[in-house]
Amino acid sequence: QVQVVESGGGLVQAGGSLRLSCAASGRAFSTYTMGWFRQAPGKERESVSAVSRSGSRTYYADSVKGRFRTSRDNGKNTMYLQMDSLKPEDTAVYYCAADRDFTILLPTTTDEYEYWGQGTQVTVSS
Repeated sequence: QVQVVESGGGLVQAGGSLRLSCAASGRAFSTYTMGWFRQAPGKERESVSAVSRSGSRTYYADSVKGRFRTSRDNGKNTMYLQMDSLKPEDTAVYYCAADRDFTILLPTTTDEYEYWGQGTQVTVSS
């Protein structure tokens, strides 16, 4: 089992940047595929990105492609989400999630992840 905690959220103006961190504790971090999700008020939780166990493969939702970058440092048990060129529509609670199962395709649905953090608020003002 793994526990994950997000940090780094906050208020930023449109066009600005933020870096989120997801710190993991418990069973070996490198054995989990990791993902970022977000949920805006009144909307369903959606996938933002995912990163493979080694960090060599990544996935991005079309809405963030080219603006966000996800990475992980297995030595520090931490995953990151660098968010640049932020837009008001990026405003949401951002969640970190861990998937213990290996799959060829990186997981992009909430059902595929077993462990979740409490979320961190990101607010982008126009």
